[in-house]
Amino acid sequence: MSAVDLVDFDTALERYDPVLGIEVHVELGTATKMFDGAPNIFAAEPNTAITPVSLGLPGTLPVVNRKAVEYAIKIGLALNCEIAESCRFARKQYFYPDLTKNFQTSQYDEPIAHDGWVDVELEDGEIVRVEIERAHMEEDAGKNTHVGGSTGRIHGATHSLVDYNRAGVPLVEIVTRPIPGTGKRAAEVAAAYVRTLRDIFRTLEVSEARMERGNVRADINVSLRTSPDAPLGTRTETKNVNSFRSIERTVRFEISRQAAILDQGGTVIQETRHFHEDTGSTSSGRVKSDAEDYRYFPEPDLVPVAPSREWVEELRATLPELPAARRRRLLGEWGFSDLEMRDVLNAGALDLIEQTVAAGAPAQAARKWWTGELARVANEREVELDGLGVTPAQVAELQGLVDGRKINDKIAKQVLGKVLEGAGDPAAIVEEEGLAVVSDDSVLSAAVDQSIADNPGVVEKIRGGKVQAIGALIGPIMKATRGQADAGRVREIILEKLGVDG
Repeated sequence: MSAVDLVDFDTALERYDPVLGIEVHVELGTATKMFDGAPNIFAAEPNTAITPVSLGLPGTLPVVNRKAVEYAIKIGLALNCEIAESCRFARKQYFYPDLTKNFQTSQYDEPIAHDGWVDVELEDGEIVRVEIERAHMEEDAGKNTHVGGSTGRIHGATHSLVDYNRAGVPLVEIVTRPIPGTGKRAAEVAAAYVRTLRDIFRTLEVSEARMERGNVRADINVSLRTSPDAPLGTRTETKNVNSFRSIERTVRFEISRQAAILDQGGTVIQETRHFHEDTGSTSSGRVKSDAEDYRYFPEPDLVPVAPSREWVEELRATLPELPAARRRRLLGEWGFSDLEMRDVLNAGALDLIEQTVAAGAPAQAARKWWTGELARVANEREVELDGLGVTPAQVAELQGLVDGRKINDKIAKQVLGKVLEGAGDPAAIVEEEGLAVVSDDSVLSAAVDQSIADNPGVVEKIRGGKVQAIGALIGPIMKATRGQADAGRVREIILEKLGVDG
């Protein structure tokens, strides 16, 4: 369906109620793969991080990775799930070139974790609870590279290359129950949910959770119904969406596309779809298979996994403070407004500010540096804040120089620029380049005398009660001292000399 056939997003939501379902796959950061000793590494030479088990060669036998099970349990606990006393693996049968065994070892009717929930906070502070149906363990497939076409997809390609390095990498798949009631915020809710999971994975240290590397991938299910009381509509599943912006665009496009089909009296097809970053659209993949089409049956080469209750509770006790609780704690400790905290989160600056405060800076000052000048530079350079090359300790040191009145705000920005250029730490830069504030009263007094003599009209206004005119006397002094005069002390000296109360 072409773009001209789409129904406007807001118009679509006036007539239909969207229901979401999201499946998130996270690659676990174990040293080895899910069922064999091949290294679990990123960007190795193609087909080098493999073993006969990775390739599914005849006679090979899998062995479950205990660390992967541990990570799966931690994820389940963080998502308020029940942890199964016994669960098992199954064979999910289908053919694809990157799946050498012609089946994927996964979990079907007995997942490691089930019946959980997570609260998702939107930008304005609204909380949406998303119910988790299950979190199960499985292995990843290899990677196909389609060559010769213009899109990088199989359609139009002349041939395909297969890299089995990713085959067997441990995954946990988290499946939600249907998410109703999101209305016009459906796209925002979908992205916020995946972001919440990404942050949990990082906090648990079970994955690097880098979406650009495919560590976290989301399958976005969207369906429409005529009202919240109507039966669920037919869903589509857009596969492997790996950025928050793309998730939002997927939801918006599918709502508009499906609304157009329903408006015309058509039927939405249950299918997988592909998202196209260049156009923000989705295209048909294949008719969606149901569970029976995969011919699941228990994996005969693996015994059931039965984590003891003692082990589960030991793991529960090791869980770190989770992101939502941490944000609430820091909000109270730092005294930020809700808007200030949202700005911090949107800038990706929470960790950096926390480290800057730990290094001795006041919280509000740390926030202003990271969400102000440093965010501006990061935007110009098109890098993340933590890629700028300035450390929280350096920012704290810089603020300490300001608080100690050794430099002023203007000089501080100049010093920060030099830190960003790799010139060293703030205090050393100030010392080496003679940037310290001039606070010697004898020097400032002479400069004040000169400014008073040069500006009799301004002096008359100040003595007449217009104290705000004092800036016209301070300006020349700051210029004469290359901005290094202590402006506060200069103001005090001027008022003393003119006999005026400040």
